[in-house]
Amino acid sequence: MPKITAQGKTFECESGSNLRQVLLENDIDLYNGNSKMINCRGIGTCGTCAVTVQGEVSEPNWKEKTRLGLPPHSSNNNRRLACQIKVNGNVRVTKYDGFWGQGSQVVWTS
Repeated sequence: MPKITAQGKTFECESGSNLRQVLLENDIDLYNGNSKMINCRGIGTCGTCAVTVQGEVSEPNWKEKTRLGLPPHSSNNNRRLACQIKVNGNVRVTKYDGFWGQGSQVVWTS
């Protein structure tokens, strides 16, 4: 079973699990500020679950590429949308500041 490390915690999930769901199930603070209440609930349209990931995950799909190509995000910052990621192996996750997680300061890391 893949292991996910985020916000100082390590836990397991089934291969192919959705990263957003696994993080929320394990009480990880995925959203910054009011985006905890104002987000798209995992359909990939808001961009507030943006994180960086290291490890074995699915390739970005068209929805993720499109959203991360629009402000305030930039396709050059290596962020991914947790709601669109399937976990295929061990993963380390980092969250950045800003309403959409688009900032440059680390909020929490693996």
